[in-house]
Amino acid sequence: MNDNQALSTPPPSVSLKQAFWYWLKLGFISFGGPAGQIAIMHQDLVENKRWISERRYLHALNYCMLLPGPEAQQLATYIGWLMHRSWGGIMAGGLFVLPSLLILIGLSWIYMAYGHLPAVAGVLYGIKPAVTAIVLFAAYRIGSRALKNAWLWAMAALAFLAIFVLHAPFPLIVLVAGVLGAIGGKLAPKYFNLGGGHGKSNQHFGPALIDDNTPTPEHARFNAKKLVNLALIGLGLWGGVIGWLCAKYGWDGALTQMSWFFTKAALLTFGGAYAVLPYVYQGAVEHYHWLTPTQMIDGLALGETTPGPLIMVVTFVGFVAGWSQALFGSEHLFLAGAVAATVVTYFTFLPSFLFILAGGPLVESTHNNLKFTAPLTGITAAVVGVILNLAAFFAYHVFWPRGFSDELDSFALLIGLAAILALFRYKAGVIPVIACSGAAGLLLTFLKPWLSQHGVNL
Repeated sequence: MNDNQALSTPPPSVSLKQAFWYWLKLGFISFGGPAGQIAIMHQDLVENKRWISERRYLHALNYCMLLPGPEAQQLATYIGWLMHRSWGGIMAGGLFVLPSLLILIGLSWIYMAYGHLPAVAGVLYGIKPAVTAIVLFAAYRIGSRALKNAWLWAMAALAFLAIFVLHAPFPLIVLVAGVLGAIGGKLAPKYFNLGGGHGKSNQHFGPALIDDNTPTPEHARFNAKKLVNLALIGLGLWGGVIGWLCAKYGWDGALTQMSWFFTKAALLTFGGAYAVLPYVYQGAVEHYHWLTPTQMIDGLALGETTPGPLIMVVTFVGFVAGWSQALFGSEHLFLAGAVAATVVTYFTFLPSFLFILAGGPLVESTHNNLKFTAPLTGITAAVVGVILNLAAFFAYHVFWPRGFSDELDSFALLIGLAAILALFRYKAGVIPVIACSGAAGLLLTFLKPWLSQHGVNL
């Protein structure tokens, strides 16, 4: 069969086993944040494998953008569910996260056990200024896509002032932004249309297994009984675990409080991980004191270097919290960290699966409906201001590690400026920027003694 004939017929059906190996591979190569992950899936599933058509892919993506949670992981869950029912969705979404969970537990252990070593500390020293640049670039990237008019610019500015000056809690900012977006959708609808930012394409790559006109499979059609059953199962999976933790350790126990806190965080991740990180910081660092500000920045640095959703930084938060509090005694620090990391990850991602499995059949009724999309437009605008605040927070702690009253860390600033130049001017990828910055920090570690001997103090 020649190429033209191959592109004129749909590809052969895909077994659950074949899908398993693809989703597992994706879990190990899904670098680059949501934009990169969505691009990888588009190239694989739409262009090369033709498991799903361009239009159906974008249809699913637009729905995932409306939800709190990591949109790329939810998109994988949605496609897996569409192809192989609920277990297919659970498999796709779970394998998207599992490699990152295991890698981050390993990196968190190295960080806690050996982070004091000069080589490890040097790499992290170089990565942190790059993370500051990456967060600033994220604010620019989202802002350039979302802030299409003066109303949305004003909402972003107000959100920044609310959290930077007034220290308003993130949930309140999300709530107010959603209400303002809903009001704006009624009074000035043309300013509050959802700007997906991913674009639409008229390209056609040949017939797909799930094509534009492929009938909706029976399991993907709305059924009120199924919806109720899924809601009850989800409530059982959430309530059963948190109830057991409460009975075992009490409501004020660290694992119980982590479960409750990260359940709330999971429901507030509109706009991606960068948007919810200030809320995680407010709770994990300022309220519960599970980790220090420096450890929070280090966690984001590690999260940027691993595959999977960036919100996986919560795995690091959980590990450090479990380790530092010695939940199971000083002789079981790794076990405490690993258990806490797993509990935090479970409660962070459980709602994402439920949103897809329960809400998938309702996609057609909500797609492109302004009353659903206008609040998201308002929230997305506010998210830009929140992310800018996060960049300011990181810059303060990285470039003035001992406060404004002390000296500026000129070498860290130099790495940060180089990272900004690479991202903005040369469109470099996140991973190369992280790698080069870490190498610069490591090099400085070995050069410091020699520089000190020659009267250069950094």
